[in-house]
Amino acid sequence: MNLYKYVSDAINDKLGFKANLEMPRNRDFGDFSTNAAMVGAKVAHKNPRELANEILPRLQELDFVENASVAGPGFINIKLRDDFVLQNASAPKQMQVAKPLVLDMDYGAYNVAKSLHIGHLRTSIVGDTFNRISKFLGHKTFSWNHMGDWGKPMALVIAWIEHLHPELPYFKDDFKPGTKIDFDIDPKELNTYYPLASKYAKENPEFQAHAQQIKACFQDGHAGYFALYEKFLAISLKMMNDTVKRLNILPFDYDLGERNAAKYLGDVEKILRAKNLIQESDGAQVIVVKRDTDTAPMPPYMWTDSRGADTYDSTDLAAVYCRKLTDNPDKLIYFTDLRQGLHFEQLFRAAELAGIYPYSAFEHIGYGTINGSDGKPFKTRDGNAAGLDDILDIANEAVRARVADSGKNLDDKTISQIALAAVKFNDLLHDVKSDYIFDPAQITSFEGRTGPYVLYTAVRLNSVLKRADSANVLPCYNLTTDERNLLIQVLDFERTLETAFENRATDMIANYAYDLCQLVNTFYHNCPILRDDVDTDTRAGRLYIARIARDTLATVINLMGLEIPSEM
Repeated sequence: MNLYKYVSDAINDKLGFKANLEMPRNRDFGDFSTNAAMVGAKVAHKNPRELANEILPRLQELDFVENASVAGPGFINIKLRDDFVLQNASAPKQMQVAKPLVLDMDYGAYNVAKSLHIGHLRTSIVGDTFNRISKFLGHKTFSWNHMGDWGKPMALVIAWIEHLHPELPYFKDDFKPGTKIDFDIDPKELNTYYPLASKYAKENPEFQAHAQQIKACFQDGHAGYFALYEKFLAISLKMMNDTVKRLNILPFDYDLGERNAAKYLGDVEKILRAKNLIQESDGAQVIVVKRDTDTAPMPPYMWTDSRGADTYDSTDLAAVYCRKLTDNPDKLIYFTDLRQGLHFEQLFRAAELAGIYPYSAFEHIGYGTINGSDGKPFKTRDGNAAGLDDILDIANEAVRARVADSGKNLDDKTISQIALAAVKFNDLLHDVKSDYIFDPAQITSFEGRTGPYVLYTAVRLNSVLKRADSANVLPCYNLTTDERNLLIQVLDFERTLETAFENRATDMIANYAYDLCQLVNTFYHNCPILRDDVDTDTRAGRLYIARIARDTLATVINLMGLEIPSEM
C-alpha cells in the first residue's frame, strides 16, 4: 500500500481540490500534515486558520482518521487510526505499475584485458540497484555491460603479446582458424599487458604505428588477431563474472560491447547518408549536432576519424541501433561518470537526428568521484589508482580488524557480507551526482549511517523471530508511539520506491533503510517482546510488527544487492 497516495487522494477527493500532504519527521502531533486550508483560503477568501477549523469535521469523517487538529497559521495535523495502520501494514510484495516500461540499462562498461578499477564501482552499484528497483515495480529491464573490446586498447594488447612472443602463429597473415596453439595467458599477467603496452607505445613511435596497423587489420577480420583476441576475451569475461559475483550484482543480460555494435555500423551509415547527416571535417566524417539554441560549445559527433577508422562515437550510435532492433526499449539509461556528459548529449542528439530514437527516450545518470580523506580521488597505500578489488579488500581488512577488536569470531563469508554492505551502502547513501569520501574506518562502523548497522538490525530482528514461537496472526490492541512510528515507516515503502524510481534517486532507498533501522531499534529497546512480564496479546502484536519490519528491511536490503548474515 502506498499510504501517502491513499491518504492524499482521500483528502483531495473529500475537499474537492488538491493540497499538499507531508509526513513530518516529528510525529508527536500527527502522522501527516496538510496545507489544505491555506490552499482553499485563497479561493474562499478566508483566513486559513478559520477555514482549517471548518475543514476539520470533514476530514474526521474519513474512516482512517483518528483525529485532526489545527496548528500554526492553518496547517492541519492528521493522526491515523491504530486499527487502520495495523490492518494495512504488511510485508512488501512484487508490485505492478499501471504502465510498465521496457528499460535498457547500460552500466558496468568493463574493459576487456583491463582490470576493473574504482570508476567501475559506482556504475555497477547504482546501475544494479536501479535495475532491481525497476524490476520490483514491474518494469521489464535489460542490463548491458557495454564492454570496451574493439578499439586501440585491443590492438595494444595484441601488439604487446607479439612483442613478448613473436614466434606465435597468431601474427601471420596466413593463420588458419582453428589452429591449436600451446599458449596460455595468466589472468594477473593479462592485466599488466595494456598499461605496459600503452607506456611502451608512448616511448616507441614504431610500436605505436604497428599497433595502429594491428587495429585496422583486427577490425577488418584478421584471423590470427581475432583468435588471440578470443583467447584473452574468455579470460576477461571470467574475471568480470567473478567481480559481478563478488559485488553481488545481478548477472548482465548482455555482455556485448563495441565489437558487437560494429556489426551495425554499415546499416547506421546508410541511415545517416540518406539523411545527409555526415559531413567532412579536416579529413574526418562528422555529424553536426549543434542547435541554434545552444549557448555553450557543442562539437560535432565523430563518425570516423581522419584515418577513416571507426570511433567510440560511431560504435555507441551503432549500439543504440542494435538495442532498437534487439529490445526496442521505451527508455535507454546510461550510468557513467559525470565527465562523460558531453559525449552522451552528442549521442542522444545524433540518434534523434538519425531517427533511431527521440531525444526524450535517453537518460544519462552521471555519478561523482570516490575520494580519499584528502578530498582527492582515492588511491591505494602505494599511491596507485585503486582497483575495484582493492576497494573490496580494504573494506574486508577494516571489518576483520573491527570484529577482532570487539572480541567476536565471524567466518570469512560473514566478514565479506559486512564489508560489501559497508562499501555498497556508503555508495548508495549519497546522491549519485555527488562526490563522496571513502573512509574504511567510518563505513565499517556498526553504528551510525552505515551498511553494517543496517545488517546488524536485520540480524537482531531475525534473532528475535527465531526465538519466538508465534504464528503470523494480526492482533487487536492499542499501539504505542514507537510501534506506530515503525509501522508508518513500513507503510511508506511503496511511496519511497516509486519516488526513487521516478527521480532516479537510489540514495532514497539507502536512507529509507537507515530510517527504518533507527525505528526498529527504538521499538526493540522500548517495546519488550519476549520478556516474562509481557502479556500474550502484546507479545503477539509486537512479534507481528517485528516480522513485518524484518520482511520490509530484508526487501530493501535485497534491493541494494546486500545479503543478511546469519550472525553478527
